[in-house]
Amino acid sequence: MAFNKDVVMQKIQRFGGAMFTPVIMFGVFGIFVAVSILCKNPMILGSIAEKGTGWYDFWYIVEQGAWTVFNQLPLLFVIGLPIGLAKKENARAVMEAFLIYLIFNYFISAMLNLWGASFGVDFAQEAVPGSGLTTIANIKTLDTSMVGAILISSIAVWLHNKLFDVDVPEWLGLFKGSSLVVVAGFVLMLPIALLFCLIWPHFQSLIASLQGFLTGAGVLGVWVYTFLERILIPTGLHHFIYIPFIYGPAVVDGGIQAYWLAHIQEFAQSTKPLIELFPQGGFALHGMSKMFGCPGIALAIYFSAKKENRKRVGSLLFPAAIVAVLCGITEPLEFTFLFVAPVLFLIHAILAGTLAATMYFFGVTGNFGGGLLDTDLFQNWIPLFNNHWDTYLTQIIIGLIFTCIWFVVFRFLIVKLNLKTPGRGDDEEIKLYRKADYKQKVAGDERDRKAAAFLEALGGKNNIVDVTNCATRLRVTVKDDSLVKDTNVFMAAGAHGLVHNGCAIQVIVGLSVPQIRERFEALLQAPDVLQKEELISNTDKSPSLKAFATGDLVSIENVPDEAFASRAMGDGVAIIPTEKYITAPANGSVMMVMEETGHALGLKLDTDMEILIHIGIDTVNMKGDGFKVLVKAGDEVKVGDKLVEIDIEKIKRAGYNPITIMIATNFDQYSLLKFEKEQKVIAGKTTVGTY
Repeated sequence: MAFNKDVVMQKIQRFGGAMFTPVIMFGVFGIFVAVSILCKNPMILGSIAEKGTGWYDFWYIVEQGAWTVFNQLPLLFVIGLPIGLAKKENARAVMEAFLIYLIFNYFISAMLNLWGASFGVDFAQEAVPGSGLTTIANIKTLDTSMVGAILISSIAVWLHNKLFDVDVPEWLGLFKGSSLVVVAGFVLMLPIALLFCLIWPHFQSLIASLQGFLTGAGVLGVWVYTFLERILIPTGLHHFIYIPFIYGPAVVDGGIQAYWLAHIQEFAQSTKPLIELFPQGGFALHGMSKMFGCPGIALAIYFSAKKENRKRVGSLLFPAAIVAVLCGITEPLEFTFLFVAPVLFLIHAILAGTLAATMYFFGVTGNFGGGLLDTDLFQNWIPLFNNHWDTYLTQIIIGLIFTCIWFVVFRFLIVKLNLKTPGRGDDEEIKLYRKADYKQKVAGDERDRKAAAFLEALGGKNNIVDVTNCATRLRVTVKDDSLVKDTNVFMAAGAHGLVHNGCAIQVIVGLSVPQIRERFEALLQAPDVLQKEELISNTDKSPSLKAFATGDLVSIENVPDEAFASRAMGDGVAIIPTEKYITAPANGSVMMVMEETGHALGLKLDTDMEILIHIGIDTVNMKGDGFKVLVKAGDEVKVGDKLVEIDIEKIKRAGYNPITIMIATNFDQYSLLKFEKEQKVIAGKTTVGTY
């Protein structure tokens, strides 16, 4: 079979996204563990935190619960991977993977109990860290950590995708679906368990040697690791760099995150330099570029913009920089300049590696992979400040120096090379970037609109092979990548950027990506409507849009809301309603309804035009008071059918404008689309647009 690098890249990127599913929990629980340990520290809180007090007992209980994801890390990966990798029936795939993983460990336990000495394993010893053994769901077994969990879960998902829908004879009906998958896994786990017994003890020795090598690599090792972690972000492969270090056994048993938290009290009480106590922490300094590099980048782009554009550029850049500093989420900022000036991203990765290596050289170490809130404050600075303040002062001084370096280097390159970062072109460019920030104006329907827009820009549902996500990216495999539209189309729809690597596509969405993926998948499963060609053939009339309310027609540019007036979401028209019913402008079906608020709904017309009807300005804040939704998603509607009943006076008394906007979100596909001039209109009767 011929090697196809695009197919390989698709599978690697999809796997990387799925692997992030459980990882996203670690940051939250890391904060919980750190805070509970902090609250048990008498050096900080005094006698109230002494062992035996009610305060201590409470936080001891909290801490034990907070350790859940770290103590059960293999199970979390086993359960998390099928969510992202299974092509159908994800919930059943999770159950199958869990069972197959337990079977695998029971087999290993039995084999080691019988023949442990033959494999070079002393199975009689306690399953403690460093013994090579562990306990999984009360099963004493080999400590295969996340590696074994990921491998067995991947095999289980592969079996699920192959066998779940296989038909078996009627008399074998018991062995169908999940049963068939688990039975196949049962048989397959026998040789795999034996193989692990033979190989894994030697692999554990290799890991121990690797830990020594990487730790001994010192400054150079930290630089290479940090550079790779940053430079691979556009490909989405950076997960494969940091996960084995932070959550796996690459440099320390159990991963840096768990090891650091387990020993944080010991480190806090010691007066030895941190670099002596935990040199492995140099491989968790990749968060320093988030803390200190991103502000320098934002300032450089801001001061490189034209003066008349800086206010708008700042509204885009500074919130993104704050998110990077506080939460460690850098992609909204990095993708702002990545696609217009990729050379800057290379410089960014080089500086990130240099910053981490410099700090390590001067004795800075710890667990600094995230942002100010999730790692720096609670897992480092506050609990360890008493005895290690000089290390953190060094860290901050070096960090601020590098903030200035980032600023000077980026600004010099932007000006010298005339790079078209935001604000250095015309106003149109800035509007394009600002559309990506349009999240709060119409919060209720924004995710549905984005999902529909992304699906359209990816070539439609028939072009989608599969979809998953990581922390900020919608990862999609398409059949024909020539149907995927330009990056600007995605950014106009609200994305931060696009990674187009053959048929492996990554839409950079942001932290709302799980919700958008859910809506994206719902659109994939929605029934197809009649084809456009069938609906408009044999007609000499242009399709028309009727008034969706009775009242006064208003041109879209006169709507008192910049997002609508600028056509950021599409072209359309508005009506100031004088009667209580909002109606369908044409025949079609209801794509989505904001049932809780009633202020917005989406229609897909029989001609494939997609319509968003938004009732009022900021009326989402009324939480449905004054709105009565008369339809639900999936309903077929005819022109003039009642969609929502509104209380116009109640909306006005609440201080909101009841003006109702109708926009065609895929207007760019209808070159003849035009709307009528301002006039009095009657719902379902007056034509307000043709296309």
